[in-house]
Amino acid sequence: MTLRSSRRAALLPAALAAPMLLAAGLAANLALAEEKPSPPSKSGAAVPPVELTVELDGDKPRCSPAELRLPAQTNVELRVINRADRPVTLTAPGQFENRNVLHADGDLVHVMSNEGYLVKQGGKGTLKLKTLAAGEYPYACTSVQNQDAPFRGKLILAPSAG
Repeated sequence: MTLRSSRRAALLPAALAAPMLLAAGLAANLALAEEKPSPPSKSGAAVPPVELTVELDGDKPRCSPAELRLPAQTNVELRVINRADRPVTLTAPGQFENRNVLHADGDLVHVMSNEGYLVKQGGKGTLKLKTLAAGEYPYACTSVQNQDAPFRGKLILAPSAG
């Protein structure tokens, strides 16, 4: 082996190490970028959870509040409490489509129509949603035993402050 070839051989590991170090640094930066939380709402403050309660009025469900007010196009947490002695379906066309539901847990079952959630008898659950555009939308609570007499409310999505 000549002096020139031994120098090339000595430089080869260093030449290979530089791209590997660069790749490792990029991977670490990507991992940090993935761990960053989503940006806060335009107002800078987190939206507090909103509670929706279902009770029976005779044999018909009643949702409270009748006018459910939420910020538009914002991630919100809706806590649903069913105090009725029967399952109730909560619907809001468009709002409960898979693309707008970030997380659901508790005593909630997504209905096949993709427009609502069944809340088990005496159940509680949490829906984390990306709300629709600003405007007024219908929402309803329907008892499984009395489907022809739903409670009809109004979902009011107000533009975000800021």
